[in-house]
Amino acid sequence: MSTAEDTAGGEAAPWGEVTPDAARRLLVAAVEAFAERGYHATTTRDIAGRAGMSPAALYIHYKTKEELLHRISRIGHEKAVDILRTAAQTEGTATERLAEAVSSFVRWHAGGRTTARVVQYELDSLGPDARAEILALRRQCDAEVRGIIEDGMETGEFDVPDVPGTTLAVLSLCVDVARWFNVNGSRTPDEVGALYADLVLRMVGPGGPRSEAHR
Repeated sequence: MSTAEDTAGGEAAPWGEVTPDAARRLLVAAVEAFAERGYHATTTRDIAGRAGMSPAALYIHYKTKEELLHRISRIGHEKAVDILRTAAQTEGTATERLAEAVSSFVRWHAGGRTTARVVQYELDSLGPDARAEILALRRQCDAEVRGIIEDGMETGEFDVPDVPGTTLAVLSLCVDVARWFNVNGSRTPDEVGALYADLVLRMVGPGGPRSEAHR
């Protein structure tokens, strides 16, 4: 798998919302560089070189290195919200929806681990305004998962003494996959997703019967 495919998380059209092509190439190069070297150790020259462009060409599309990180982070977090919201709004029990939310979120972090590492672990490199925007998207992620858990509490499927704390634990488990997942390891993204869904269902309590996919 190439790095470009990796950053796309297996999607058919990686970063398709970024245009023109030169801007997309620079953004993919920035993801690679930030994941490999860290935001602060990466220079605009590094990014331009990876994209096969001159440093001057970068400034045509992005005013600063932080603008690149902000766009990567915003797109990544918007995708994260979409994944969790889609799972939360599907038909089914709270148990089924939580399993789907966790498995799909884990698959995204494993399949797109290079992007996910940048998106999840470079937040503090952003300036105050950009950071505030990303934190608002993170709160939306939290709200989607918390809503499913609260639904399960109401139906008696879950037994969770601390809903906010459990929500944080669930999201933290999913996010950490981007840090350790190895494409050459013994488990595929799908397998890790199924495992983590099962672990989370155990975490939230005895509950009702699990979906066939997670028994």
